[in-house]
This record gives sequence, C-alpha cells and structure tokens, in this order.
Amino acid sequence: MTQQAIGKYRWTICAMVFFATTINYLDRAVIAILKSPLTKEFNWTETDYANIVIAFQICYAIGFLGAGQLIDKLGSKIGYALATAMWSLAAIAHGFVTSTMGFMVARGALGFTESGNFPAAIKTVAEWFPKKERAFATGIFNSGANIGAIIAPLTVPAIAEVWGWKWAFIITGLVGFIWLIFWFVLYEVPKKHKKLSQAEFEYIHSDPEDEKDAEGVTKKIAWSKLLTYKQTWAFAVGKFLTDPVWWFYLFWLPDFLEKQYGLLGTAKSLPLALAYTLSTIGSVFGGWLPMWFIKKGWPVFRARKTSMLLFALAILPVVFAQYLGSINMWLAVIMIGCAMGMHQAWSSNIFTTVSDMFPKSATASVTGIGGMFGAVGGILIARGAGKLFDYYKSIGDKETGYFIMFIICGLAYLLAWAIMHFLVPKLKKIDY
Repeated sequence: MTQQAIGKYRWTICAMVFFATTINYLDRAVIAILKSPLTKEFNWTETDYANIVIAFQICYAIGFLGAGQLIDKLGSKIGYALATAMWSLAAIAHGFVTSTMGFMVARGALGFTESGNFPAAIKTVAEWFPKKERAFATGIFNSGANIGAIIAPLTVPAIAEVWGWKWAFIITGLVGFIWLIFWFVLYEVPKKHKKLSQAEFEYIHSDPEDEKDAEGVTKKIAWSKLLTYKQTWAFAVGKFLTDPVWWFYLFWLPDFLEKQYGLLGTAKSLPLALAYTLSTIGSVFGGWLPMWFIKKGWPVFRARKTSMLLFALAILPVVFAQYLGSINMWLAVIMIGCAMGMHQAWSSNIFTTVSDMFPKSATASVTGIGGMFGAVGGILIARGAGKLFDYYKSIGDKETGYFIMFIICGLAYLLAWAIMHFLVPKLKKIDY
C-alpha cells in the first residue's frame, strides 16, 4: 500500500489542527486590527496598548506553566477541546468590555487559555506522524497562524464598520465552537481510532523508538526533571529569542502601516494580507525543506538544524525594510512578509525538535516550557517597544523606533541558532 493510500486520516487530523491554529490567531489578532478606533474611544497611549499586550503575554506565559502537563495528562482530544472552548469564551468576552482595565482582564484571560494550542498541536502531530513528516505537518498547521492573521484584516474592519467593534470580537470568538463540533466527530488518537487501517497505524509508528508509544506504554515526567536536560533549555532559549519577533509583527505591523504610510481601517487589509500570505508560504516551505534533505539521505537532526540556519540567514535583510519602504511601501511589505515567512519556517522546525529529542509522552510538557519562555520574551519586547515608540514619538521621530526594532528582529535568529547548537550540537534522544 502506498504512502498516499495510508495517509487519509493523519492528514485529516493535520487539517483539524491547522483550523484550530487559524482560529487561535484570528482571536488574538482582532485587537491589533482595531487598535486605532479603540485608541480613540478609550484614549490609549502607546504604553497603554503595550500594557494590554503585556497582560495577554504574562497570562500566556503563566498558562504554559500548566497547559503542557495538563494536555499530557488529559490527552490530545480532551485537552485540545478544553483549551479551544475556554479561549473562545475569552475572545467573546472582549465584546462586553467597557474600560481599559477591562481589556487587560479580557486579554489576560485570552492569553491564559490560548496557551493550550501549541502544546496540544505538537502532541497531536507527534502522535499521528513519523519523524520524517513531522516538520512538514507542523509547517502546515503552523501556517494557520498566518491564515488567521490574513482573515483578521479582511473581515474584522468590515464587521466593525457595520455592527461595531464589539461584534468583531463576539463573531470571531464564536468560530471556535463550530470547530469543536468537528473535533469531537473526527478526532481520536491512533490506538483508539476505529477506522484507522493497520497499514497506516504501522506507518505512523515506523520510527524504532515509537514501539512503546504504539503499544500505549507511557511514562510521565515532572517539569523539575525536564529542566535538567540541555535539550529542554535549547528549545526554551530558541523560543525566548525568536517568539518575540512574531509577537512584534502581530501586534505592531498594523500600527507600522498606519504611522509610516497613513493607512487606516480597511486600507491596511491588502498589505497585511500580502505579508501573511508570504508567511504562509514560508511556513509550508519550512516544513518541506528538511523533509527534502531527509529524503536525500541526511540524518533528521542535521536536516533540521541546517534548515534553521538557512532560515536565520534569510531573515537578516529585514533590517533594510524601512529603507526599501522609503522607495515604495510594497517593497517594505514584501521584505517584512518574507521575514515573517522565514520566521514561520524556523518555527515549524524548532517545534519539531521537541519530538526529535523527547518521547511523545513529554512533547506537550516541553512545548509548554518553551512556550512560556517565548511568552516571557514577548512581554519584554512589548514593554520595550511601547517605551521606545513613546519616546521617539515625544521627540517627533516615529521612524527610528521601528528601525531599532527591525534590527532586533533581523539578528535574533542567528543568536538563537548559535546558542541552540552550543547546547545540543548532536541529536541525543531523551530516554527515561
């Protein structure tokens, strides 16, 4: 039986995780799209907005403290469903907010609950795909982040103009409950899936070290033990240094287009859609490239790390985004979009290093640890960006703040790759 013939169910599962990630990012992107009208209604400063972003990220980091282990305990089916239901309720709650403090509370609730998405997604991919396909599957579902960010500028401004900003939050939040119906109908882990063929089951568990997972033999491990491994710290440091760059694009790119080029409301939709379309392409490419290297006979870990180095180098030109934008706005959008695409390519692979190095029973927990560190990095960059932009705004120089941020965005990945290589120069699978 061919690989294509035995791939029916695992790629259906990948599609489900893709849609969950799309909804996750759609819900968190709404506030960035509505920043201008909300700023006018609530008289926000740049620091006020940064504090609202930080409230999300602090709670996102705190949520990771338990999200990974909870999902490892409950399993991917129930854990993913619980996380989606909770963040959808938090998204809807934004529509009932009447103050700046209320937004901080609502964003905090959204951050806490949305922390469950990636631990659940990575665990699901590890359960359903052999190592050689995991980066590609991760690239596909991770592209949902970009699709969510594309859908937001194409729909949210229109909803806000017709029904008001409150309904933009409510309608997008309700989408998660539609996903839940399909999740409960379609999803089950491989060993419990009644319609899964024996051939596909064996293909999923074709990695030699997967024998225990195929038999359902698992062993839990505490965070305190996971933190003793260099592999955990390599992943955590990589996330700490590079996740904040994505946070910066997500929460400040609409503002950059407004301040730099005067784009308001629906005028931002097309540039944002182009940038996130490029990031979608990068996400899928990032999953395909190491798979291509592996098919050429490269060891999995070498293929992964070489790909990540190439992506880190490809991100460097973003430091020239503003200069190119002075020639034509679309050059800046394309440059930023390409950098976002390479971030997503990087992200597809750094996530997959977890299942390369750890047993499936620990993937959600380790992903949670890395996610927490990434969120802490996001807090620092949000705080720094808010202060930086307020300072340069006060002296009548809006452009220098963004120039500094683009330099940081360009250099972060090479630094992260170097540290990760120092900590884990060669693959060493954790066994306990």
